[in-house]
Amino acid sequence: MAKTPAQRAAKHGGQATPPSAAAVNSSIQRTPTAPKSNANMLLIAGAAASLFLFWYLHVLTLNQMTDLSGGLSMPDSMVFGFDVAHIEALRAAMDADANGQLQFVHKTAGMLFPLVFCITSMTLVAINVAKKPLRWILWAFPILFAVASIWGNFAIDGMLAAKTLDAGSVALASALVVASWFLLVISLVGLGMAWFLGRKRKTAPEAS
Repeated sequence: MAKTPAQRAAKHGGQATPPSAAAVNSSIQRTPTAPKSNANMLLIAGAAASLFLFWYLHVLTLNQMTDLSGGLSMPDSMVFGFDVAHIEALRAAMDADANGQLQFVHKTAGMLFPLVFCITSMTLVAINVAKKPLRWILWAFPILFAVASIWGNFAIDGMLAAKTLDAGSVALASALVVASWFLLVISLVGLGMAWFLGRKRKTAPEAS
């Protein structure tokens, strides 16, 4: 005759665990790893895309543009800014086709790089930094970098295409370029800090 649940529990000393409960517990333990895995995949893809776009924009394309400007550097590449004399020489060396190519670069890689870098940076900070005030501070730098970089693209295009060169527009474009490079470096430092805090938080429970 089949035993009742109470008889089976008495026989095993109340230690038996129903198979269904074990199955439920094992599934619950596996599910939290999915969001973390997705975030890591997003970070890897974003980092790879950011590196490629930086190389394509600043190492490859803008360097090749010097062939159309008589060897003069593009304003985007001048980390410490530029003056009116350099822009006047650049305007004299570049024709309408060259200006059109630079505008196309600004509308493609020049837009994609700061946006992809900003999104990737914010994701890394969100994953690794728990304190909201510090998280917002570290978010601010890549956001400001994207704004300064994209704004600088428009300022450069307008400055080179203008009928008459204005010293104020040159100063604005130069300030935006310098600011974008500075914010890029600060953003990278902030990402290193966020990564360190994330590793420290994950190793703390293991040490205890």
